[in-house]
Amino acid sequence: MTAAAADPRPEKAERSARPSSFALLLNNRLAAVGLAILAVIVAAALAAPILPLADPNATDPAGRLAPLLADGHLLGTDALGRDVLSRLVWGARVSLAIGLSASLIAALAGSAIGLVAGYAGGRTDQLMMRGIDMLMAFPYILLALAIVAILGPGLINALYAIAIVNIPFFARNIRGITIGLARREFVDAARLSGKGPIRILATEILPNVLPTIVITLSTTVGWMILETAGLSFLGLGAQPPQADLGSMLGEGRKVLFTAPVVSLVPGLAIFLIVMAINLLGDGIRDVLDPRLRSGALTRPSARTAIARDRRRPQGEPDAEAVLDVRDLATEFRMGRTVARAVGGVDLRIARGECLGLVGESGSGKSVTAMSLMGLVPSPPGVVAGGAVGFKGEDLLDAKDGRIRQLRGGAVSHVFQDPLATLHPLFSVGDQVAEAIRAHRPLSRRQADEETRRLFEQVRIPNPAERMKAFPHELSGGLRQRVSIAMALANEPDLIIADEPTTALDVTVQAQVLRLLDDLRREKNAAVLFITHDFGVVSEICERIAVMYAGRIVETGRTEDVLSQPAHPYTRMLIDCVPVMGEPERRLDAIRGRPPAVDRLPKGCAFADRCPRVQPDCRSGEIPLEPKHGSIEARCLHPLGPGEMLS
Repeated sequence: MTAAAADPRPEKAERSARPSSFALLLNNRLAAVGLAILAVIVAAALAAPILPLADPNATDPAGRLAPLLADGHLLGTDALGRDVLSRLVWGARVSLAIGLSASLIAALAGSAIGLVAGYAGGRTDQLMMRGIDMLMAFPYILLALAIVAILGPGLINALYAIAIVNIPFFARNIRGITIGLARREFVDAARLSGKGPIRILATEILPNVLPTIVITLSTTVGWMILETAGLSFLGLGAQPPQADLGSMLGEGRKVLFTAPVVSLVPGLAIFLIVMAINLLGDGIRDVLDPRLRSGALTRPSARTAIARDRRRPQGEPDAEAVLDVRDLATEFRMGRTVARAVGGVDLRIARGECLGLVGESGSGKSVTAMSLMGLVPSPPGVVAGGAVGFKGEDLLDAKDGRIRQLRGGAVSHVFQDPLATLHPLFSVGDQVAEAIRAHRPLSRRQADEETRRLFEQVRIPNPAERMKAFPHELSGGLRQRVSIAMALANEPDLIIADEPTTALDVTVQAQVLRLLDDLRREKNAAVLFITHDFGVVSEICERIAVMYAGRIVETGRTEDVLSQPAHPYTRMLIDCVPVMGEPERRLDAIRGRPPAVDRLPKGCAFADRCPRVQPDCRSGEIPLEPKHGSIEARCLHPLGPGEMLS
């Protein structure tokens, strides 16, 4: 029985405050501008039959080339006396319809070809792509001219020609992405589940390539409007007296010097339409891609944003400590939703000390670690309060240049999955050498020699040959040793190790732990070791900080916390760890789930799961106070020394 099933209390279904797709689109200012411009143009084009406009084809030789704001002609008249505003609105209607229709035809045909060719591979791929190559062998505008010449002038024939010549662009782009996706593990899992090729293409691959289709489509719509205008400009598209933006440009060319407005007006309209479609396409692509749905669709900054009204703690950071974090608060702001992932954390690590940060998944450990050097992505991450003292310097007040200087130098990171953090296209030796040269003025040869020495230091066998290997050619243990070598490259004062042994087997895990501990003692570096395994913490950490719902709920010396914890949450975490030689020991899971960080309860966040909860636990701020020995806990009803939960 799962913990959720064992909890009899019903959960209230709350409406999510996460912004809608449309709200996310509007958060992208450029996309919103593009949407507004395009909406005005499309609305005017659709309303052309009911707008009080003059007949776009009615000529008036006596009123030819009337200037702007002429009586009855807001944008003047052309060389035949036709109203420019009326022809502009009707011409935009035609150009938009032709450009959008041709784009959809090209997108559907080209994407289908790319999906099938990329997924099927082999002879099917060869046949389809050779046909696409034949189309791409000709300059596309010449091919379009040839098709129109064969079919005859006219807008419909121009539509077919433009759609055909743009099919290869979609086919090539989608095929390349599909080839990469077809060999991914989630596609293999879909095959094992019994799905056929069509269902896999429709449900597994198409959603992943849809953002690329959308952005290619948005770009192509603009190009197709330009190409339609080009064919009409040459007399192969819209035929007189029908107006479209290209034919208006062609007609205005004849009077360009005497009446430039006749050409400038349709030219400006084409520019606005193409720019608006491209901006809107970028925004729609971001909304469709779940990896970019960050709540405020802007380019992630190189450093976590610091709130202007950041709450500052009193006093200055401790200059004697390598790391002195006080009341650190990090939030994720997504529309009306504010997720308080870190809600006031205090940490202090002395030189040569190892502090273990422990807690369930989602308790805020990694966000805390990434907040120290501004690695939480912004948007949506924001440091809302606190101070991060590094050897007496508050890093939240430091300039971006200072943060770049410290990253990888005085402060280094070892992440959980080295295969994801190491660059797949460069050898591991080049990557470590690059980290060295980023902070020290060494030649390439000197950096390579230093890399070889680091590989020896982290016990990588045959280091000269291993330096030439790519990450995928190494085992998990060797990749993690490379990450540790990179972290030690510039003799850091602080090493942040974020669950560096979670993905490793027990034997390799023990080796990596021993290596980190030995190197820490040799270099006298401070270590923040993040894990959810108390067994790992007991091996290398002098002190433990237990985290829950974004806050430290207990801290103290390792032996004190493990032997006589004060907070019920810590006791229950320890009880979940198996002990060698005690097969009869019962391992009970903690019932319930941690609270959502965007809806934290008042009082103790652990109250709903705690067997010792009392009414006073659910109200007011609960401070972190000394309990017994070296232990401090955020609990009103703590466990006594040696006391067990009933």
